[in-house]
Amino acid sequence: MRTYKLADMTRGWFVGDFTPTALATGAAEVGIKHYRAGDSEARHYHKIAQEITVIQSGRVRMNGVEYASGDIVVVAPLESTDFVALEDCVTLVVKVPGAVDDKYLGEP
Repeated sequence: MRTYKLADMTRGWFVGDFTPTALATGAAEVGIKHYRAGDSEARHYHKIAQEITVIQSGRVRMNGVEYASGDIVVVAPLESTDFVALEDCVTLVVKVPGAVDDKYLGEP
């Protein structure tokens, strides 16, 4: 058995084809992201990966729509999204397949 600390991972990403990681794989990327109210991510898209975001706690806005704890948002490849934390929140993000350098700013 091995153990890790989420705090030692890069921006909450702990599964994927990068270091440090708890599981090195190209099949998927998984991260737990902590945001403060007002934090944001610029509009972006992926050419290869599908991105699934689970709102674990708090409220967020993506593409002008508000989501709250328990909501699951699936963003298909070539579909763009932005992100704003409306209050302190925690998200679980899964990208399938894992695709290093597959994040592009703006619209496809």
